[in-house]
Amino acid sequence: METAMQLNAEIYRGLGVIAEDETLLRRAAKYIKKLAAKKEDDDSLMTKEEFLEQIRESEEQYRRGEYHTIKGHKELDEFLNRL
Repeated sequence: METAMQLNAEIYRGLGVIAEDETLLRRAAKYIKKLAAKKEDDDSLMTKEEFLEQIRESEEQYRRGEYHTIKGHKELDEFLNRL
């Protein structure tokens, strides 16, 4: 699996290849804007701090006895279908 730094380098190499072609650069810019907009619209994305806060909150709910016990495949399917 590539790291973010490796992916950035790959993207910049690709941009270097098409740097002289204005049409391809526009297409690349349009696609990047589209990806950025999708990320902004995705409410499941969160910062590390937000994620850790959710974990802490879930642990506290568990300590208070606020949790679900799922026994078996059928019960799991029913629970997931309600989400």
